[in-house]
Amino acid sequence: MLRLGSVNYDVQDNIAILTLDEPNKLNALTSGIRMGIREGLQRADQDDAVRVSIITGAGGKAFCAGADIGTFDFDPEKARAFFIDAMEVLSAPERALKPVIAAVNGIAYGGGFELAIASDFILAAESARFGVPEIKLGLLPGFAIVRLQDIVGRAKAKEMSILGDPVDAAEASRLGLVSRVVPDERLLVDAIAFAQRIASQPRLAVQMAKSFYNRGLGGNEMRHAIDGFPFLLMHADAREGINAFREKREPRFDKT
Repeated sequence: MLRLGSVNYDVQDNIAILTLDEPNKLNALTSGIRMGIREGLQRADQDDAVRVSIITGAGGKAFCAGADIGTFDFDPEKARAFFIDAMEVLSAPERALKPVIAAVNGIAYGGGFELAIASDFILAAESARFGVPEIKLGLLPGFAIVRLQDIVGRAKAKEMSILGDPVDAAEASRLGLVSRVVPDERLLVDAIAFAQRIASQPRLAVQMAKSFYNRGLGGNEMRHAIDGFPFLLMHADAREGINAFREKREPRFDKT
């Protein structure tokens, strides 16, 4: 097993398993986890023995809790640089040549949710919860804002983004977010079994299927999301939302 930043990278037969491993931070998208996701998926693509990748979270409580809010900087230039890097990481499963399975245990919020929906398949533990709560910080989800409506429909995407309420695994299945829901204790076992089924198919045909279905993803809408994020951070609502999160209190947004 290799340690890539804060991600454990292991290959079992022809399956690469990337385990986000900062459970004390609920596997938030720290610089170490962002580096590990990027390097792990690149390594899997370059390894001819690997046919499928699985991303999961250590600790049981969280797949990935999203951005590391404690490190947010209100400077627009720094915020834009951070967001460019984050969007590159969140879209990495989409851009990977080989199929990627998100094995979601516990919470997948914000960037963690976006990392999951960028994967080709999501297997959810019964305890899994999915959500884009950025609105509670005076912000909006970046990657999900250009992807979510294609999965759950425009109205539900608006509801999830504007209210910020999470959905459980059963609801996520009904919405078409996840491929299947499994008992918590079987999540990784079932994800590996699913990956083995994919790995048994013709390699080139599988990679071409992913490429064809993902055609048209990316482009200008991603650039709009990147450019919009620093603008939101400049607003007083974002400062209040982020400071309230850091201070562990309810935000008091301007009602006027």
